[in-house]
Amino acid sequence: MPVRPRAPWPPLVLIAAIIALGLLPARANTTVAPTAVSAVTAVAITVSDMPRALRFYREVLDFQLVDEREMHAGPVADLYGLADAGLRIATLRLGAEHIELVAWHAPRGRPMPQDSRSHDGWFQHIAIIVSDMDAACRRLQRHAVAGISRSPQRLPDSNPAAGGIEAYYFKDPDGHPLEILRFPPGKGEARWQRADRLFLGIDHTAIVVRDTDASLGFYRDRLGLRVAGASENHGIEQERLNDVPGARLRITTLRAATGPGVELLEYLHPRDGRPARDIRPNDLAHWQTILAGHTDRATLLHDPDRHALQLRPSQRP
Repeated sequence: MPVRPRAPWPPLVLIAAIIALGLLPARANTTVAPTAVSAVTAVAITVSDMPRALRFYREVLDFQLVDEREMHAGPVADLYGLADAGLRIATLRLGAEHIELVAWHAPRGRPMPQDSRSHDGWFQHIAIIVSDMDAACRRLQRHAVAGISRSPQRLPDSNPAAGGIEAYYFKDPDGHPLEILRFPPGKGEARWQRADRLFLGIDHTAIVVRDTDASLGFYRDRLGLRVAGASENHGIEQERLNDVPGARLRITTLRAATGPGVELLEYLHPRDGRPARDIRPNDLAHWQTILAGHTDRATLLHDPDRHALQLRPSQRP
């Protein structure tokens, strides 16, 4: 095995991105009335340099650019009374899934904390499925992509839910954690077994949570996502994958009718992950999971751990 690297209406992602112009973020809305979410439609990532981010996601990971636009004031000011916001948004597709890259012209947010760890409360990533783990790692190595994992890890067969899955954590140019996954036959969706492309699509977005039961009260009981799987992962492979010594995780996957899953990562050990308290929409640590559901207007939500979500009317494109 080769050496791996270590080290129209505008997109409603705007709504989360304009809460703060240097102000404190909006207070978390975790008391939203129960609603049925019909889809997870995209995951939005705040980036510092749009041309650089586009090169990375398109050239390294094979995302395709769908749409790109500039946004200033207008409906942004109408929603939040903020007149000076300047944003550039790019929508990209990989397989059937989408991400949105959001770059702020003004005001610029804070960089990703240099000492971010996989069990800190602001952790979020997308899990990109690959058809060939060796080939995908060679691609990352050619582009000098910084790794988080020591090397690709094959999860042990002693874990029935995850045994045989290969995984690797790495970073984009802004330091956002990303994951590539390879499912063995019999695990994951049938479409993840195709071999005509290297990067196939996004299986889920994963977030660190402090208390799985509290998060289920939000994602399952209030938003209507269904629990699609659960496991408890530990061992040297998990430690090397997450770069967290002694890592022991309770993992719960939730899904809507369509779109990527939302994976809850509760670290049973260690318990010293730092909470996300004051992340603002223009900070690079800010992600947003975009949902479609039965609502008459776009609504910004935060879960119990302050991960941002946006619920928008299902009928909007």
